[in-house]
Amino acid sequence: MFIGLMPLTGITLPFISYGGTSLLINMICMGLALSIRLYEEEEKEEHRSTLSF
Repeated sequence: MFIGLMPLTGITLPFISYGGTSLLINMICMGLALSIRLYEEEEKEEHRSTLSF
């Protein structure tokens, strides 16, 4: 019996699903997200230091 609440296949669980490709893609995405966040924090600090007199 299928009621359509959740997909049956095709969606992997991050860091839980088996398979090297799934794990590799998840790690790349996490690294990219962390890199963007660190880059934004550095820019904010540089901007603050140039504004202070």
